[in-house]
Amino acid sequence: MQVVSIREAAEEDVAAVLDLYRAAGIGGEDNFTVEEGIAHFAALKRASSLRLFVAVIDGSIVGTYELMVMDNMAKAGKRSGVVEDVAVSPDHQGQGVGRAMMVHALEECRKSGCYKLMLSSNLKREEAHRFYEALGFKRHGYSFQVEVSG
Repeated sequence: MQVVSIREAAEEDVAAVLDLYRAAGIGGEDNFTVEEGIAHFAALKRASSLRLFVAVIDGSIVGTYELMVMDNMAKAGKRSGVVEDVAVSPDHQGQGVGRAMMVHALEECRKSGCYKLMLSSNLKREEAHRFYEALGFKRHGYSFQVEVSG
């Protein structure tokens, strides 16, 4: 098995991250161009609660995920983490990249004092559900959404 390292993304990683999103079907027609992505990445870097990470094997970016750590008013101010937009290169799926990213996310949440880490997954993605459950995630409640813009 190849060694996977996880690091916080840098501006020069944006094109590779956008390619991963496209390969994973994340964002569809709403994805940024590279130039737009770089501008948005700069805005993300100014927001302390949202961080973008990449998984690297032999110098190539093969996975990505976003982690937001939120300070909560409830539960005596305990923090919680939310993982979004997990993507692994199709050529590297089943090789431990997703597992390495989720272990990394859990460790980042522990270091940040989070009491839980959450994510949501499309109902159709049953293989992903088995993957998350194998990592110790439990199904909890329901996930709801409403489109707020057209």
